[in-house]
Formats: sequence, C-alpha cells, structure tokens
Amino acid sequence: MSKSSLKSLLHTDMLLYLTILYLIEFVRGAALISFLPIYGDKALGLNLDVIGAAITAHYLTDTGLKLAIGYLLDRLSVRTVISVGALCSLIGIAAMQFADIPWVFITAAALYGIGISPVWIVCLTKINEDQRATQMGFLYTIWLVGMGSGPVVINLLLDYDLAVSYWVMVGVSLAAWLLSLMIKGGRNVHIDVVPFRKQLSILGKRLREMKPLLPGMVLQTLGAGMLLPILPSFAVNALDMTATHYSILLMIGGGCTVIGLIPMGKLSDMFGKKWFLIVGFLAFGLVLFALTLHPPLGLALFWAFVLGVSYSAVLPAWNALLAAYVPPGQQGLGWGVFSTVEGIGGMIGPVVGGLIATRYSEASVIGIAGVLFIVISVFYVFFPFRLFRGEASPAAAKEAQ
Repeated sequence: MSKSSLKSLLHTDMLLYLTILYLIEFVRGAALISFLPIYGDKALGLNLDVIGAAITAHYLTDTGLKLAIGYLLDRLSVRTVISVGALCSLIGIAAMQFADIPWVFITAAALYGIGISPVWIVCLTKINEDQRATQMGFLYTIWLVGMGSGPVVINLLLDYDLAVSYWVMVGVSLAAWLLSLMIKGGRNVHIDVVPFRKQLSILGKRLREMKPLLPGMVLQTLGAGMLLPILPSFAVNALDMTATHYSILLMIGGGCTVIGLIPMGKLSDMFGKKWFLIVGFLAFGLVLFALTLHPPLGLALFWAFVLGVSYSAVLPAWNALLAAYVPPGQQGLGWGVFSTVEGIGGMIGPVVGGLIATRYSEASVIGIAGVLFIVISVFYVFFPFRLFRGEASPAAAKEAQ
C-alpha cells in the first residue's frame, strides 16, 4: 500500500475503529474456530449438529442485524451503535460459563453476533473509491490478523485450561467495549439526507444490476460456513494433528493470507478482478479435495499455505466489486444490504456442515465444500465482469455512475 493510501485510511478515528475491529474479531475467531467446537465437543459432549447450530445462530444475529444496523448508522451516532453492539458481545461471551445445556450454548453464541456488524460496516465506509481494493486489502489484513490470532492463542490455552481461555475471551471483549466508549459522539459516517424509501429504491436498482453476482455471494459463504463446526475435529480425526499442529496450520494459512492481501489488492486494482476470483476459488476447491485424501503433516501444512494465498487473491477483488455498488451517501444501509445477502450462506452453512458430519463424516463436508468452490470458479470463467461497476474501464465506470 502506498504511503498516501495508508495515510488517508489511518487517521485517528480509523485507528480506534480498527483496534476495536481487531479485538472483536480476535474473540470471534477464537470462539467460532476453536472454543465453541472444542469446548462443545470435549467439555459438554455436544454433537457436531448442535455446535453447527450455535455457529449458525451467531451468523443469524450478525447477518439479520446488518440491514438494521446499516440503517441505524445512517441516523444515530457511531459511538451509540458500536458501543451497544460491543456490550451485547461481551454479555454473550460472559454467558458461556453457564452454557452447560444446548439452548444456552446456542443463545450465547447468537448474542455475541450482535456486536460484529457495526464496527465492520463503519470501517467499510471509510474506504476511498479510487483505492478501493488496495485499502480493502489493508482492512482485511486487520480483520484476518484478529480472526486468525484468536483461535491460535485460544487453541493453545484450551490444552492448558478451559477456564483461562474463557477469561481471556471475556477480557478482550471487555477491552473492545471500553474502547467503543471513546469514539467521538458525533455522526462520523457521511450521508446525504435521502428518504428511506428512495434509498431502498436506489439499492434495489443496484441489486438488480449485480444480480449475476448474487449466487456467488451466497455459495462462497455457504462453503466456508460448512467448514467451521468440523475443522478442529477433522484436523484431529482425519489428519492426526495435535492442538499445536492445528495452531501451526492456522498460522500458516492465516499468515499467508495476511501477507498476500495488500499486494493482491494492488494487483487486482491494476489488472482487474476476474482471474483473481477464478484462480483463487479453483485453488481453494482443489486443496479442500486434497485434504480429504488424508495427507501427511508436511503436505497438509503446504496445502494450508496454498489456501492462504488463494484467499488473499479472492478477498480484496471480491469486496472491491461489491463496494462499487454501494450508493454514495448511503454506505451504512448499502453495506448492510450486501452483507445480509452474503450472510445467507454463512447462516445455512454451519448447520448443513454439522448435519452432514454427524450423519456421514467430516471428510464429506470438506469434499462438498470443495465442489462448491470449484463450481463458483467455473461460473466466473463465463461471467461478464466488464459489464460491472467494479471492473469497468474508467470511462465506462464514470458513465455508469
């Protein structure tokens, strides 16, 4: 990222938002990827379908509230929306100590989902149009460092003491809430005064324009969501990994993604998004198939490297395309709508993955997810990217506005 691009993004308010985002995503990654699956299985004896339901409940509240939160961000102070959401997340994590029965376990996971949307959408509204993919690469770097470091730390602590891992998550959630109270009270998201009905009309037009993108939006989050409840058990049962091995795998995959996000974002700004999406999704699907063959540890770690690079190619290109359809002055509502559409797959995926794993095997889930990503890749080979705002030439993009 160039110095000017970085400086324009990292002003004082944005640093505070990014810190809160990191802390919230640290706990989310720790909870969804390590704590809920491992604690639910080993400590509570819950089936994978119950664990999948808890993860789906988290995404249900996160996704279901995105549209409402986007609307609120267009009307209320950023501090109010973010701090209330962070408080709900703190309560959700704190309730985990009472989650000795399934419905409490699921409810606590759902409550934590309330705090995710506000700070994420605010950060997205700060992206500059002329440096969209590059700055999104940096934003996703912060997000992934949080999402990736959380499960690595908690996975190691889980082997030591469940109580310690729980209190670390509570402490980080508390820090995120306290920092949210330091946000300036004014409305920091710039918006035009447009009637809500007119806003929905504009967004409806944008959704119609990007209609061919919608299946991909759902399928890719469906495939990713299917993997969440079964990854730890698959690593232990199918790949014969210890908790330390699993942490190393997460560090390799997450680290390669973080390192690759900014350069991949710059390259997709320069050369277009199409082939970054095609190759990224294809590699993702093929590697998932390779993992079902029960590779040895060294080869599994190499596949984690490939997954990380593939993900870094997909994320900035994909989100830059979506950002082109957010109406100016209605960023909160716009990102709320698009994130809600994307979240449909995230809501369905964990339940589907948990049910398939319970009835068949974890490897079946990995293979089916691989098929979904390959199908998405093939679809984008024939996808007319030149017709879309995020991929048009500068003259065409200006005309489209």
